[in-house]
Amino acid sequence: MTREGAVWHPSPNFGPRRQAVRPDLIVIHYTAMASAEAALARLCSDAHEVSAHFLIGRDGTLWQLVDDDQRAWHAGAGSWGAVTDVNSRSIGIELDNSGQTPFSAPLMARLEPLLAGLMSDWRIPPERVIGHSDMAPTRKFDPGARFDWRRLARQGVSIWPELGHGDAGQADFPTMAAAFGYPMAASQACLTAFRSRFRPWACGPEDAVDRALITALARRYPVDGGGASA
Repeated sequence: MTREGAVWHPSPNFGPRRQAVRPDLIVIHYTAMASAEAALARLCSDAHEVSAHFLIGRDGTLWQLVDDDQRAWHAGAGSWGAVTDVNSRSIGIELDNSGQTPFSAPLMARLEPLLAGLMSDWRIPPERVIGHSDMAPTRKFDPGARFDWRRLARQGVSIWPELGHGDAGQADFPTMAAAFGYPMAASQACLTAFRSRFRPWACGPEDAVDRALITALARRYPVDGGGASA
């Protein structure tokens, strides 16, 4: 089924979701290509064996490449909590951006209602809208520090950490990062991914603010695991 307002542009690169699972994650990417049209050509080329469910251009054009209920090939190796076959458990959205510039206003205005509709239809909570770098921190950087996660949180289609009583800065960062969903084996890469999303201005060694924020996230949004896909 084509989403309202989307241009149907089918990709051959998809298959059934393994074990007939329902999507319960949304993964956001940037294309890092010269144009949306170039990204569209790659995502729909059988030679490249890559795809996504949706692509949004800088001008706000929305293309749908794969049906929501099918398994697009966008995430690759990585995990979120206990989920290791992220492609089977997720919907992938590619955004027309290099990662070096702000995401355009028309693109963001198109993304927000798309997320809201997908989350409503598939009953996906805002904490399970993640970036590619969240689930693959050792090899991916998108959507990057220029992406406005806080704006999405204000619209209820993502989350933002709010410090509360007891969110001390002395907690163990890798443990709390794993409780939130990050792959525990990649603690330093997880710090980079975490900062790119929640503290894009931060630099230097891990500090008490990092620990306090990840503790707040882990306590409010502990990853449910939900049974890993192989």
